[in-house]
Amino acid sequence: MNTPWLTILWVAPAIGALLVLAIPNRRPEIAKDIALAVSVLVLVLAIGLAVGFDPNGARYQFVEDHSWIPAFGTRYALGLDGIGLVLVLLTAALLPLLILAGWRDADEAGSLDAAGGRVQKTPHTYFALTLAVEAMVLMSFVALDILLFYIFFEAMLIPMYFLIGGFGNGPRRSAAAVKFLLYNLFGGLIMLAAVIGLYVVTVQQGVGHNGAGTFSLRTISDAVAAGDIDSGTGLAKLLFLGFMFAFAVKAPLWPFHSWLPDAAVAATPASAVLMMAVVDKVGTFAMLRFCLQLFPDASQYFAPLICALAVIGIIYGAVLAIGQTDVMRLIAYTSISHFGFIILGIFALTSQGQTGSTLYMVNHGLSTAALFLIAGFLVSRRGSRLIADYGGVQKVAPVLAGTFLVAGLATLSLPGLAPFISEFLVLIGTFTRYPIAAIIASGALVLSAIYILWTYQRMMGGPPKLSDVRASSMRDLAGRELVVVVPLIALLIALGVYPKPLLDIVDPAVGHTLTTVGVHDPPPAVADSPPGGPR
Repeated sequence: MNTPWLTILWVAPAIGALLVLAIPNRRPEIAKDIALAVSVLVLVLAIGLAVGFDPNGARYQFVEDHSWIPAFGTRYALGLDGIGLVLVLLTAALLPLLILAGWRDADEAGSLDAAGGRVQKTPHTYFALTLAVEAMVLMSFVALDILLFYIFFEAMLIPMYFLIGGFGNGPRRSAAAVKFLLYNLFGGLIMLAAVIGLYVVTVQQGVGHNGAGTFSLRTISDAVAAGDIDSGTGLAKLLFLGFMFAFAVKAPLWPFHSWLPDAAVAATPASAVLMMAVVDKVGTFAMLRFCLQLFPDASQYFAPLICALAVIGIIYGAVLAIGQTDVMRLIAYTSISHFGFIILGIFALTSQGQTGSTLYMVNHGLSTAALFLIAGFLVSRRGSRLIADYGGVQKVAPVLAGTFLVAGLATLSLPGLAPFISEFLVLIGTFTRYPIAAIIASGALVLSAIYILWTYQRMMGGPPKLSDVRASSMRDLAGRELVVVVPLIALLIALGVYPKPLLDIVDPAVGHTLTTVGVHDPPPAVADSPPGGPR
């Protein structure tokens, strides 16, 4: 009997969450230690899957397929392809660092009760919720049954809602959590209608076991490829929009983005990174796995519109980032711009664009985690998120300032750091099909340099604010904080210099996706030679 590695992968953090909750409240340090140990175990499992994965082998590997709800043709079907694998590795690598980064967040969290007293939140709940999110995200990356994916796609909103509203910062954290939940629930309801509609289509077309209908991604995509289901009809386009709307809200794509800045600022830095670097990737991943494979004709039909929205999001996020006075909100708006690049590469429908987008998901996760967490460490020292309250940090905390600069340069895609190659591939892949979109999107390179370098100059440069005791006595990164930051900086440099290991995993999976959609890279345009031959 084959070992169900993918089930073990997502069940491990789920069981870990229950173990953490079972620890007595008087022993918070044990709860933290268990949460960290479980997250490290999941990372070891993910690395083991990567070692055993053959990029040139079967499209889906470590497959598990068991009957679940036979009446609906629903199965417990899991499988891992190259795109899912790199996102599993990202999730597993970030979680131990986020647990360490948020080691004291639950100790400091609390809310006011009706009498005005502070109700203390326990670390048990905080870390259990974090592990629960990890479990659901990992399941989303390996699910091959549409209904199974949908359940976890929606369920991950609940622990994330409590992380924002229960353990966040500021008086508006409850409102931000509700906004996050309502936006995403509405998108999920639209997707549910599309999931049901797709199932009805499979019943009508006799697709599935004994023609009884199915939710199987592989069965439906094979039927679409064989012409048994027409993905170019008006109904197929409506179903595509139902799926795409939910994923666009989760991603988030402009103009469905407005929940993100509020939620990112209200959450603790570790929870905000969990949301932006991990949870939101489920939306862009699902565009590749479900939208393109289930609705190839509709994907091609709507691709120009989606690319236009992505370009707007790229410029919009960068422009609004420049105008922010709150450093955490500034970083949140940069993520809107970066998600625009990811979605642009996906719907450029080229191998370079989709490879770049997949790599961008990983690199954005690393760069955003580094920048947001370092900014969080800085804010915890000064007690303010306002950029104007800082100055001269590089004089009193040079390591903090230096790592902030490296993370910022990665965010603006400086050559030699990981995001550069992914953004470069997205722009090349887009230019071959939509040159105007690529040219406009390139303008974000200048805008990103403005918001990063200007922010660094205002916060880290100049003389220290010696009149402010807290600023002049600011301590540098040390201990646990360095354990969090150093691996992120190392990965940004390593993948910037040598991205080949990830590209080798991603390229075959992207090729499979484009084959399913039925598109090919545009042939290169070669200018006619002048009279008399080449000169």
